[in-house]
Amino acid sequence: MRELWMRLWYILSHRAFLWLLLIVNAAGTVYGYIWYGGQLSQTEPLYYIFVPDSPTASLFFCIAIIGWLRGTNYRLIEALALITLVKYGLWADMMNMLTWNERGYLSAQGWMLVASHFAMALQAVLYIPKYNFGAISVIVAAIWTLHNDVIDYVFGQMPMYPSIAQYANEIGYFTFWLSIACILLAFYVSKQRESFAHMRKNS
Repeated sequence: MRELWMRLWYILSHRAFLWLLLIVNAAGTVYGYIWYGGQLSQTEPLYYIFVPDSPTASLFFCIAIIGWLRGTNYRLIEALALITLVKYGLWADMMNMLTWNERGYLSAQGWMLVASHFAMALQAVLYIPKYNFGAISVIVAAIWTLHNDVIDYVFGQMPMYPSIAQYANEIGYFTFWLSIACILLAFYVSKQRESFAHMRKNS
């Protein structure tokens, strides 16, 4: 199993693959911001930065990849990428599953969103050995994440899912604890960074 992981890690950390990953994530980020265009057109400018959650998460990851390609670590960005990619990747999949349950069907675009958001969360976890952030970065990223939850569920700026809008309170409660779980994951990763130093050095 370890040998299989090392072979996989050789591919994941190869510069050519990182460039490919950057291109794919950049394209997804642009698509994500366009997808939020309708909601942003009804949003006060004060809240613009807090509305497109998933594309901003993938933007963080794009910047992290650029750092790796340059041979450095943008530590705060990496902490933000890990927390928000896992959070919004899983969150969006849950919302689409709830929509499916409510409607009895899910559109082709919905299934595309399920697959792409699962990939968001998966890539964030697969690249854990690349992260080199500490507790301070996690704390700052946690403040951003929880503040975003407040903006979404106190000020009503959450992503629009009309079919399940009646469950906004329950979704807000779930989202808060999902944020806490992702923040705890990031703290765990920050404590393990020394154990990943050798792998980063050889990648």
